Amino acid sequence: MSLIKSISGIRGTIGGKAGENLTPPDIIKYTASYATFIQKSQGKKNITIILARDARISGPMAEQLMAGTLTAMGAKVISIGQATTPTAEIAVTELKADGGIIITASHNPKQWNAMKLLNAKGEFLDAKEGAEILDLAENRFQEIGFAQTDDLQAPETNTEMLNRHIELVLASQYVDVDAIKNANFTVAVDGVNSVGGPAIIALLKALGVSRRLELFCQPTGEFPHNPEPLPENLSEISALIKKKGADIGFVTDPDGDRLAVIAEDGNVFGEEYTLAAAADYVLSVTPGDAVSNLSSSRVLRDIAEKHGGKYTASAVGEVNVVAEMKRVNAVIGGEGNGGVILPELHYGRDALIGVAIILTLLAKGNIKSSELRASYPNYFIVKNKIQLTPTTDVDAVLLKIKNEFKDNPDAVITDIDGVKLDFEEGWVHLRKSNTEPIIRVYAESKSEQKAQDLALLIMKLV
Repeated sequence: MSLIKSISGIRGTIGGKAGENLTPPDIIKYTASYATFIQKSQGKKNITIILARDARISGPMAEQLMAGTLTAMGAKVISIGQATTPTAEIAVTELKADGGIIITASHNPKQWNAMKLLNAKGEFLDAKEGAEILDLAENRFQEIGFAQTDDLQAPETNTEMLNRHIELVLASQYVDVDAIKNANFTVAVDGVNSVGGPAIIALLKALGVSRRLELFCQPTGEFPHNPEPLPENLSEISALIKKKGADIGFVTDPDGDRLAVIAEDGNVFGEEYTLAAAADYVLSVTPGDAVSNLSSSRVLRDIAEKHGGKYTASAVGEVNVVAEMKRVNAVIGGEGNGGVILPELHYGRDALIGVAIILTLLAKGNIKSSELRASYPNYFIVKNKIQLTPTTDVDAVLLKIKNEFKDNPDAVITDIDGVKLDFEEGWVHLRKSNTEPIIRVYAESKSEQKAQDLALLIMKLV
């Protein structure tokens, strides 16, 4: 398995040979290159870097290697331990650090781990910045200088950042703590035995939700099911909700930036509708524009227009969504994988603010979660993947698809990220994954069969 180096960071499986997997030499090389980049961009040697990790079994090993390397570079390391990705992003700005590394492979299985790299704003590095780090690591590593003895700084720990994160969520104008408490909800949580479970449980306690059903909320790193919060992986919490009579259920991925919602009838909202529900409430309070990526549902467009705002789409990748949100001054944005970004809080996907906003919407509207889901237009999105081989020329494949439809008057082509074909009845989007060696093929329509047909048409061409 080759290392995957992309806009989403450095990702790979643990063990094996250096350069082929995420091994100790690779961790050291990319950590030192990142530290060098931050020193250069901040114009100083004595930088401060936040370290955080999800609950993966390989996390402590990777953190020790990164902490030692950063210390050797003359950086002050502040470890916040097991923490969600949004908590780490907030920690960078709250602790006035110069950057941060989150040790998590997000939705990938436990054999994987990764380095997500943050700047001084607590936001992910862009493609140009990432390319500079890769160039340092792969072509100019011999230029990197390590600190002398007198320049070494003692590492620190900080265990208060989740509490601070929750304080900021509760202070949001879009969160009504009293309404949530008075609603007396029963809320189920599936934390996939990683950091998102304890974080959401702590948030629910702060919101006054006393009736909680905890499923896989021990951060052991032993994922009890596929950790990607897709409907096919959520059968256990759906059954628990129906059996125990919960009002709603929430599921996160291992690093707590994505959020899936399950209604009281056990039916999954669908990840696309997490952002839709949050945006529905936020835009009802503060009308404005919304942003998601090219692979996200049209439902956000519908909701933005319902509230008098405009919708725009960015290239896939959180950093691209954030850049577009800043460009249009969006009130809310995110990705159709259950990622809610509220600029008022911070520019990062955040499951905790998603939970608080959706509970506020239910409480103030005095409606059931199934009724909330039924109030939105029904779109069916299918998500397929094509495994890549070492000889696959992805760019050539995408170019051929683009040329196939360039003279079709019914197709609107967008090529800022792969190729997206928009038709009146739906759309299909092909792009190379940032996190796996695959081509993703997503399609959407108001008919599930039509969405499948669109995807199948393009997959046959590929």
